[in-house]
Amino acid sequence: MTKRNQRNFESLAIRMRWGMRNGIFHVAKEENSDKVLGVAMWLRPQPADQPPTWSDWFEGWKLYFGQVRMNLWYGRGGLNVKRYYIWKDAQASAQSTLWTDPRGYFFLNIMVVVPEAQGKGVGAKLMKAVTDEADAKDMRCYLESSRDVPNVAIYGRLGFKFQKEMICDDDGDAIKLFTMIREPHAEPSSGR
Repeated sequence: MTKRNQRNFESLAIRMRWGMRNGIFHVAKEENSDKVLGVAMWLRPQPADQPPTWSDWFEGWKLYFGQVRMNLWYGRGGLNVKRYYIWKDAQASAQSTLWTDPRGYFFLNIMVVVPEAQGKGVGAKLMKAVTDEADAKDMRCYLESSRDVPNVAIYGRLGFKFQKEMICDDDGDAIKLFTMIREPHAEPSSGR
């Protein structure tokens, strides 16, 4: 494994361990095997008027210092820190406009399905585990997709609807993310 791949692996591992402690974390495995087919990490709803708990504060700093330590060990690996802050600013702006429910939203933070398992319902089962809970609590779900096609249509089949493009512009070098919200008990659609 190259140093850059090792760095990326470690960075994702730090984030996943944080998610297992703080989020809603689901792993799909092949039947009668330990082979992982997919992973979903959701963040729990945070009421808008509720300040972070001490545990949340501590875990946030633990995640931050874990990433700093990893960057010191492996180097930044081409990571442009400025772009991280551009993304976080764009995300805060989008969420301040879209998040109208004061109870918060179930936030799909990471969804990964290995290529050979895509199109076989693995992602849908990972989603359903949390969307069923959201429906039972009459709450919305939110995600930011890195791709319009095919992701918006895929998430649409799970009840999500496209809301707006989130532009992360670094002096003319821009990427788009596609924000989507799922209303409670939503029906499948095109995602639009």
